[in-house]
Amino acid sequence: MTNRENFLSLIRRQGYEWIPVEFVLSPHQQQVCKEQLGADDYEEYFKFPWRRVEDLRLRNHDTEKYRVYYQTPLAEGADIDIWGVGHEKSPNSMHMTYMRNPLENMETLEEIENYPYPDFAKADGSHQAEQVEKIKARDLIAIGDMQMTIWECAWYMRSMEELFCDMMEENEIAEFLFDKAAEQSTIRAAAYAKAGVDVLFIGDDIGMQYTLMMSEELYCRWIKPRLAALIRTVKEINPEIVIFYHSCGFIEPLIPHLIEAGVEVLNPIQSECMDFEEIHKKYGQQISFHGTIGTQTVMPSGTPREVKEAVWNNLDIAGEKGGLFVAPTHMLEPEVPLENILAYVEACRTYRKKGGN
Repeated sequence: MTNRENFLSLIRRQGYEWIPVEFVLSPHQQQVCKEQLGADDYEEYFKFPWRRVEDLRLRNHDTEKYRVYYQTPLAEGADIDIWGVGHEKSPNSMHMTYMRNPLENMETLEEIENYPYPDFAKADGSHQAEQVEKIKARDLIAIGDMQMTIWECAWYMRSMEELFCDMMEENEIAEFLFDKAAEQSTIRAAAYAKAGVDVLFIGDDIGMQYTLMMSEELYCRWIKPRLAALIRTVKEINPEIVIFYHSCGFIEPLIPHLIEAGVEVLNPIQSECMDFEEIHKKYGQQISFHGTIGTQTVMPSGTPREVKEAVWNNLDIAGEKGGLFVAPTHMLEPEVPLENILAYVEACRTYRKKGGN
């Protein structure tokens, strides 16, 4: 099999010849790999099976205009993203930020409607098809990565507390914000599909460590229909595109709803929050998985042998047809030993299916 054939067959639970590797490194870990391994580009060094295609490029979208929406000015050095969300730097992290929400203090629908949202309908996508072509020419999988799709997009702007209140009150503000987030995300998703990506990676965090972030009722009222509509639009453009969906935390009660909405691969199945064997028994014939190797536990605290055993055990659970793109469940932070990263890679590359292969 080629890399592309192997990856797609694995994800579609049609068998595979080898296990690909993938992870995300924090800036500190990137520097470690560069200094100790000579890995200037760790995706190339470790031969990841996929590469990302750049999102639509907004035209004349100056994020400085959003500063006026903060009654308390943003901290010095804060960044503003394309949605106007402020990101104040944390003294304890190189990449985590404290978010400020530009719509938090708005009280009327008119104020919300008049906010200058990014307009992806007028964005430039001329680069995407060429990037897809170049990625595929290298026998790699082309990904459109747009996690933070509907729920997170809306609450980042409004604040979680205010948006939950809007939802519970059936406030028209919630209706407008979710429609706006879904509209813009659908435009982006459709552009990726038209450009020919193999994988569309969407998602919103809807789980916490031991419970859902919201009830099933709220999820099905506000999020699920919009997610399903986005996926339908994408599949109408390209039925072969594979839909990945990310949510950290415990989300088991919502997995059937994600399957109904059209999600085909679920990421990351945090081992600290859900048991992969149990999840696979219930849903493994309907959906595939990406992740499962804990970044709160085994990756930072386990031995290299324990990392390998976690990888092999989960691949055994998935079975000979595949359906698991095994990987760490989140970004690898500075406390993860390089030896454990290398142990994960070695475990994938030396794995043999039960009974031999």
